[in-house]
Amino acid sequence: MILLAIDEVERELKMPESVMEAMRIEFEPFIDGGARQFIVNGVDCYNIAATGLPDYFPVNFVLRGERGDVLGGVLGQLWGHWLQVTYLWVAKAARGVGHGTRLMEDAEAYARSRGAIGATVETHSFQARPFYERLGYEVFGTLDGYPPGHVKFFLRKALA
Repeated sequence: MILLAIDEVERELKMPESVMEAMRIEFEPFIDGGARQFIVNGVDCYNIAATGLPDYFPVNFVLRGERGDVLGGVLGQLWGHWLQVTYLWVAKAARGVGHGTRLMEDAEAYARSRGAIGATVETHSFQARPFYERLGYEVFGTLDGYPPGHVKFFLRKALA
């Protein structure tokens, strides 16, 4: 699948000049899944070619209630021997009893089983920095004023 995507990207890069002149940029706030995946594949293929690191694994754990309803989860990816946590959320009614910690621990354990050496997550000053720090994450960067009046924090944790 990735090799096919690499071929598609290479074909796109070798377009004749007449085709290049006919291109246009369009604003698509609700981009269709195929177009989005084509762009993501292009970046992924470039990264793989540049680093020689082809292993990629989605890391998604879902917290479900008794009837299967979604009460939260952690979404991320494992690439380059690092776990990138993109989203962690637990419904208000299910907070405060360790579900967030368990979700993160499960994601980290899965990442370790795949050879991850570290994990990274981003959070804002109005979100969960203390939570991540309790789990052993440390701030390595900040972005003041994002959004205005707040700070975005970049955190990491060694897994190996």
